[in-house]
Amino acid sequence: MIPPHVLEMLDILACPVCLKPLVPRGEDGLKCNECRRVYPVRNGIPILQEPQATIEQL
Repeated sequence: MIPPHVLEMLDILACPVCLKPLVPRGEDGLKCNECRRVYPVRNGIPILQEPQATIEQL
């Protein structure tokens, strides 16, 4: 589950690759709808590093 403090920060968090907003995805990820990267949230911390992201296929 994505912790509430991470959800509160969504208005200031952005994808480090394309600088677009992130939205919650599932129980443990933040997704960029522009480039389709999904960044993990581990132990309540968003891991916004490109090598840690997966790219969601259509």
